[in-house]
Amino acid sequence: MTVVATELILFFALLFVALAIAGATAFVIFWPLTLVHIRDRHPAIKAQLGEGAFLRPAALWWLLRGGYRAFPDRSLSGLATPARIALSVILLGLALAGILWLWSVAP
Repeated sequence: MTVVATELILFFALLFVALAIAGATAFVIFWPLTLVHIRDRHPAIKAQLGEGAFLRPAALWWLLRGGYRAFPDRSLSGLATPARIALSVILLGLALAGILWLWSVAP
């Protein structure tokens, strides 16, 4: 692989990292708002997610799989959907950056 190709691959990897950072920015805005809404209006969901749900893997998996859609609350859906998209963007951006980095170091 030529030096230019390697540099171009690393540039795109860096762009995917930037995409993940943008997703993280949106996530830290919408996910806490979603958790506050859950705390105030949905004690059943709060009990399901547990205390300290911000980075708890079970709570993040609940968000990723769209567990909030089982509840007919438009406000909850309006807050949780952007948080879900943001979390997906973080994971996708980091995964793609990692794949491109591995491609750049391959012989």
